[in-house]
Amino acid sequence: MRAERPAIGERPVGRSQPVPQLVRGFLMGSADIVPGVSGGTVALVLGIYERLVHTISTASSSLGSLARGDLRETGRRLAAVPWVWVLALLAGIGAAVLLLSGPLEQLLAEQPQAMAGLFLGLITGAVVVSWHLLRRPTPQLAGAAAVAGLAFFLFLGLQDTTHAAGTEAVTRPWWAFFLAGAVAICAMILPGISGSFILVLLGMYTEVLGAVNERQLGLLLVFLVGCGLGLAAFSSVLTWLLDHHHDLVLAVLIGLMLGSLRILWPWPHGLESTTLGAPSGPVLVPVLLAVAGFAVVVGVDRLGRRAPSAAGAAR
Repeated sequence: MRAERPAIGERPVGRSQPVPQLVRGFLMGSADIVPGVSGGTVALVLGIYERLVHTISTASSSLGSLARGDLRETGRRLAAVPWVWVLALLAGIGAAVLLLSGPLEQLLAEQPQAMAGLFLGLITGAVVVSWHLLRRPTPQLAGAAAVAGLAFFLFLGLQDTTHAAGTEAVTRPWWAFFLAGAVAICAMILPGISGSFILVLLGMYTEVLGAVNERQLGLLLVFLVGCGLGLAAFSSVLTWLLDHHHDLVLAVLIGLMLGSLRILWPWPHGLESTTLGAPSGPVLVPVLLAVAGFAVVVGVDRLGRRAPSAAGAAR
């Protein structure tokens, strides 16, 4: 039986690599902490994006089999999930959130322009790397990326700030929490935007925080159910689109990353605002960090591409 080959445009990641997967999860979790940056972007750069989406879709499809009472099919689908790969990724994400939330939050508060410059460079590098994942780059795909980027750029401008201000109190009905969870969770597997910013746009950011602070377990459970169902439905749709329209979907995802640069522009207020301004104040440090971030992403991608080639040549 032939060994399974990775999809075109996806670098091989192995079947069970817990330590490298922990590192990938840590990098994804680090990105998820930052407003306007998505772990999906990191997954795309690391070459595991398509596998991640397919894995989520496979796991969620088992819920449909369970609902139909087909236990044999449920077991078959669950057995097809690479659990070591998934759990190692989740452990890395959790470790990043626990270890970096405090220090990163402090840096974002004390050095907003510098940190925005760094992430601007990282995401710009991610755009370049992701473009090379296209199977057949064409001017039409570049146009699709540009249209998606412009639309997302304007969409982000609907809110002046990336953080909602106001009292953290629960005023919305239960179904609003369900819908908010179903929509916001989609940001988990979409490059370019964070789930918290989606909640800000929906006016549910302070509502969810209020439910957490007030220990409203029923509303939080409804929110989590919405997240689960939204993730299951969206991952299935995204899997089908990647299988049938790979390059077009990837071009749109690249456009989302381009549009997200609106949040990452360092001036005037760094990552706190979607308002754009001319460079002012400390300009050199953000620019240098942007160049460094770009160089790191592109450099790591090139090393990752050479490693499989060198290993193949050594055999």
